[in-house]
Amino acid sequence: MVDIQQLNPRIRLEIRYATPDNFVGETLYTAPRCLLRREVAEKLLRVQENLEKHGFGLKLFDGYRPLSVQKKLWAKFPVEGFVANPAKGSNHNRGAAVDLTLVDREGRDLAMPSAYDEFSERAHRDYSGGTEAERQNRKLLQDEMEKEGFVGLRTEWWHFDDPDAKKYPVLDLPFDSVE
Repeated sequence: MVDIQQLNPRIRLEIRYATPDNFVGETLYTAPRCLLRREVAEKLLRVQENLEKHGFGLKLFDGYRPLSVQKKLWAKFPVEGFVANPAKGSNHNRGAAVDLTLVDREGRDLAMPSAYDEFSERAHRDYSGGTEAERQNRKLLQDEMEKEGFVGLRTEWWHFDDPDAKKYPVLDLPFDSVE
């Protein structure tokens, strides 16, 4: 596992689970870090580089998530398609999934059809509502992530899995155990 900001500090972070500003309403992470498998992180670095050529960048909400935290999310909102059942494990628990959005050159969020972690139809990738700009931004994010092989979750525009995620074990490592 690697810390994405140690590899590229231009990738912005807003790790919501390290604050009480999340759907559970409590701080779940001991540090605002985005840890990922090295192979996954390297793909994400290429996405950032490609976006920067056009005046955009990435802002990450979540990466690796300990299984103990997954259990708390499931206890609060046990709806598969939005929260992975901890009995199966999430690709976040494997360090092979990322939740993110697009920002402009100054780090301002680009408009999307829904807020992050909004468990509604507006969060679906095929949602046809919202503004044209929101749908275009969602498509740009999806297109850039897919160029590097990431696969989006149908119900969450912000969630992307590495296609090899299942080859990694589910982990419950604390954030401070990773250098």
